[in-house]
Amino acid sequence: MPAGVCGCCGPLRPRYKRLVDNIFPEDPKDGLSKSDMEKLTFYAVSAPEKLDRIGAYLAERLSRDVVRHRYGYVVIAMEALDQLLMACHSQSIKPFVESFLHMVAKLLESREPDLQVLGTNSFVKFANIEEDTPSYHRRYDFFVSQFSAMCHSTHEDPETRTRIRVAGIKGLQGVVRKTVNDELQAIIWEPQHMDKLIPSMLFNMQDSEDLDSTPSGTGQDGEENPAALAESCFRELLGRAAYGNMNNAVRPVLVHLDNHHLWDPNEFAVSCFRIIMYSIQAQHSHHVIQQVLNHLDTHNKTTPRVRAGIVQVLLETVAIAAKGSVGPTVLEVFNTLLKHLRMSVDFELGESSRRNSSTSVSSGRGKESEERIVQNAIIQTIGFFGGNLPDYQRAEVMMFIMGKVPVYGTPCHTLDTVKIGHQGTKRIQTMLLSSLIMVTSGFKSKSMAAALPPPFLDPLFSISLMEDSELRQLVLEILHNIIDRHDNRAKLRGIRIIPNVAALKIKREKISKQDVAFMKKHGQQLYRHIYLGCKEEDNVHKNFELLFTTLAILTIELANEEVVIDLIRLAIALQDMALANEENMPMFIRCGIMALVAAYLNFLSQMIANPPFCQHVSKVIELRNMDAPYLLPEVIVFIPLLLLLPRLPESLDKEDRLLYFQTSDMAECLAGPGYNAERLSIPYVPQVTDEDRLTRRKSFVDTISLQVDIMSNSLPDKVDTTGLEEQEREKRRQVMEKFQKAPFEEIAAHCESKANMLHNRLAQIFELTIRPPPSPSGVVSISAGHTQHQSVPVYEMKFPDLCVY
Repeated sequence: MPAGVCGCCGPLRPRYKRLVDNIFPEDPKDGLSKSDMEKLTFYAVSAPEKLDRIGAYLAERLSRDVVRHRYGYVVIAMEALDQLLMACHSQSIKPFVESFLHMVAKLLESREPDLQVLGTNSFVKFANIEEDTPSYHRRYDFFVSQFSAMCHSTHEDPETRTRIRVAGIKGLQGVVRKTVNDELQAIIWEPQHMDKLIPSMLFNMQDSEDLDSTPSGTGQDGEENPAALAESCFRELLGRAAYGNMNNAVRPVLVHLDNHHLWDPNEFAVSCFRIIMYSIQAQHSHHVIQQVLNHLDTHNKTTPRVRAGIVQVLLETVAIAAKGSVGPTVLEVFNTLLKHLRMSVDFELGESSRRNSSTSVSSGRGKESEERIVQNAIIQTIGFFGGNLPDYQRAEVMMFIMGKVPVYGTPCHTLDTVKIGHQGTKRIQTMLLSSLIMVTSGFKSKSMAAALPPPFLDPLFSISLMEDSELRQLVLEILHNIIDRHDNRAKLRGIRIIPNVAALKIKREKISKQDVAFMKKHGQQLYRHIYLGCKEEDNVHKNFELLFTTLAILTIELANEEVVIDLIRLAIALQDMALANEENMPMFIRCGIMALVAAYLNFLSQMIANPPFCQHVSKVIELRNMDAPYLLPEVIVFIPLLLLLPRLPESLDKEDRLLYFQTSDMAECLAGPGYNAERLSIPYVPQVTDEDRLTRRKSFVDTISLQVDIMSNSLPDKVDTTGLEEQEREKRRQVMEKFQKAPFEEIAAHCESKANMLHNRLAQIFELTIRPPPSPSGVVSISAGHTQHQSVPVYEMKFPDLCVY
């Protein structure tokens, strides 16, 4: 009876149910009935208001089949749903989509891998459909969570595990495609979703072996590679990230690298951020850099290798960042890097001091070397970052870094180096100057005044006076980077007698008016630091090479006729200093100065193309080749010091004038038009500055006192200054001897008398020029000797004509 009743009532079932039932064959192996599916599709398109009922009924059947494990019918139901989705695009499809997503969720919740893959494939097809109108209420939270869980599958069977992970990645990719372009679905960029999406992709990308062996994204057996697929999805997600979403996308990457200890070693971290930088829009690069910097701040007390790993990742991001895309936070970036550089030096020196008081020598050395890794990474990052900036920003960064270099006597020194002492100060100076070399490399400025403003030039020169040959070398290299605007350094490398300067094909331009003004203002500073840098007792071959290059570059880039005369005066002063040896310099330094002067005058004479000058220089060099080779650079530079010392003379013969360059002969050669050769007879004397006090030079008193006394021209014994060399030399010798050998009280009294004389003279001038103005009160004396005002009639006062009208 029940069967008969059902049979009689069958035709009374709604048509949409009959059409749905007809698509299911008796044997699920036969698959979906195509003809019946076409009828159902035609009905759904013709009566779109029935779509929601069709979807609900299909969902009911699918749920029942899942519970009964009738997976064949489940596959047929999902195939029918897919076809209906592809065919119907009317407004009424919204309720149908809800039923569809409900069925997909049922499949994903099951523990059967086949059903999870089936549901994922259907969702991916749905994600590729562009809907006509956005959905106001649909959410994908469940799908993000479920697909992320599938990405972390730990199924026992490797093949099944790979299938589930691939399905999870595809599902996440579908969610991204479905949501990122929908303004109503911006919620996908919120942290609770990004914290699931990003780690799921990174977890699969860590399988580097598969990624390297099968870069196309498929395995050897045709299976898709989770690592390659995850990378593709990761790139797609980052490429779609807008301005406001970048931080939420990058932060989970940093957290994942922390949680899985991927900063040491950091190959995977570097790979991740390369992918990020190449995937995002160029104008968002500074967001990524800022995120990494902030992360470095949070790890300021972690192990050196972790910090070094983060800094190296920052280096990669900076190297990839396009010019001009690093945003307005450039100085903040450098400030952070310099702060961590200082902290690293603190950590290193702290470990060093503790190591000295303990027995753990090997571990201390390891810690120290690890901090060096951090410091080198920071310097490289500063250099790459600075070199990646446009010139106007690079000039600001150069000023900023120079402001951080500790210089004795400045506020920076007292603030930054009080705890780390002299050793730590030198380390920071060396590292910051090394980073400045990288930042200034390739820097081209049309005007030297813009490239070397006083706030940059003054502290740089102060460092050039420090008693450390390495620091002085770094300063000269920085100057070369800035002054050499035509890349001539490679042709001038090394100090040597160049037989034919024209063969070097030196590139140069006519000196501009701005550069002429720069040399008038700062030329004496440059000469002074070259002069003082030559006589340092710790100079090595490289110092003389760099000094020669400095003189040559100044000649090429900034020398007009007046500067040429100044440079020749400087060279003669260096020669006289080495001959007189008033400071008891080692013979190696004296011969090195002589070699430097010979190499430079040989270069200069050919650059200005003055045949008589060239002939004089060549004659001196020829005689030195025969009689005094130790005064030439080829011997001084290329022979090791231990082998060179026996070849050096005990003294230099001042009387052998033919071995030295003579001022009178050079003045004759330059007596023609263009050069003021008379100025050659005026000996060069370094100008007075406060840099010696700031840099703790031993020769500070001598240098300052020498010039003050010469300028004041107040020697007790008057010298007949006729401009001749010997008289000037004798005058300087007497001044030097006086300030070196006289008692301190005598020198102080001498200076005090001059100061009193100046004050008395000023008082007389003020007495003559500053008088009380005439007033009606007048003036009258009282018994105490003071003055008191008394009235004077106005008509008796005399006013200037301009005050009367």
